[in-house]
Amino acid sequence: MRAAARAGDPPVTLALEESGRAAYACAGGAQAGAVAMMACAMLRPQSGVVYVGAFDTRIQPVQAKRIAAFVPHEPLAPGFPSLSAYIEYRADLWGVPRAQAVIRARAILDALSGVHEAFAYPLAGALISQPRLLVLDRPQAAYAHRIFDVAGDCAIFSTHADEEDARVFALQRVPV
Repeated sequence: MRAAARAGDPPVTLALEESGRAAYACAGGAQAGAVAMMACAMLRPQSGVVYVGAFDTRIQPVQAKRIAAFVPHEPLAPGFPSLSAYIEYRADLWGVPRAQAVIRARAILDALSGVHEAFAYPLAGALISQPRLLVLDRPQAAYAHRIFDVAGDCAIFSTHADEEDARVFALQRVPV
């Protein structure tokens, strides 16, 4: 990835191999959110290019989105009457059979016991599709080990609002 979220932003340059891990510091929360969304084809860069796998996100955004999953910084939006309803919604987005998605999500949530549901539910929803790239917008460093454990061998890219947050998250890294 070599791209700028907005005109005037410094370009982000990053290469992340399969099963790789990267924590990237941004100049504040807005830039961190934009970089995270660019990294999984949810936002087009103002300049430069972003590849997710072999897919150029400007030309092949649908293909890029199929192999990447995004976990936002904001807590889980209200409006879902149950975890199953939320997971079924995510399953429909990913084209994963609902029953299979619920089973996967429950296993992920069991592994995340003790992690606040506002983060655990979106993480489980992102992982039900077994993505090749997991993009996290400003995750808490305290959750790093748990994230790495449940994500398995998919690549993980996280954005952070400052250098210290990125450093602390990176220090929590577990051997891959």
